Amino acid sequence: MRVAALSLLLCLSGLTQAAQMPVAALPGGVMVYKDVQSLRERKFADLVQQKTDFSCGAAALATVLRQAYWLDVDEEHVIKGMLVNADQDLVRTQGFSMLDMKRYIESIGMRARGYRIPPEKLEAVTIPVVVLMDIRGYKHFVVLQRAEKDWVYIGDPVLGHKRYAHEDFVKGWNGIVFAIIGPGYDKANALLDPPTPLTAKNKLDNFNPVKDAELMDFGFIQSDFF
Repeated sequence: MRVAALSLLLCLSGLTQAAQMPVAALPGGVMVYKDVQSLRERKFADLVQQKTDFSCGAAALATVLRQAYWLDVDEEHVIKGMLVNADQDLVRTQGFSMLDMKRYIESIGMRARGYRIPPEKLEAVTIPVVVLMDIRGYKHFVVLQRAEKDWVYIGDPVLGHKRYAHEDFVKGWNGIVFAIIGPGYDKANALLDPPTPLTAKNKLDNFNPVKDAELMDFGFIQSDFF
């Protein structure tokens, strides 16, 4: 029994794509096939994952455009679009800015607006927006999916779905939300319903400090240009 359980765990841990797993659940050993999802897939479900050091803004924009507006764009597409009007030398050293993001959104016929809102009004934000977070000097764009009284749900291009205690999120947020406005918005888009934590440990998923070495591994940079 223990060997069988270990084999099952090894199979699950090796999954990188959604698949079906046979389970002997009916009399006579008849197999029932259940859809399974790896932890990594669940972690990045409906999110565009960041692939380069300075593309968190592009990945966050692509996430909102794909899920909320059903546009067929990816991180590379958004990067190329933003580079058209951006200072490429500055991008290479410091990454994209909100101004670069705004220019790109307007170039595809949509509107982009930045709003400064007080922390107590976060619950009033009813659409997914891009926000800039600062973790001990490291600047990083993420998608704010939903805010509640006690929790803020974030789609992070590097870390996946995260849930922060409200006061901990506010400590790392610059107070501005970057909203994308245009035709075809899906009011029932998946970003508004992020996955719930998988374990009891994740239910206490606070905005814990991250070591500098870990941040560098993820591609974060120290920057003061925002």
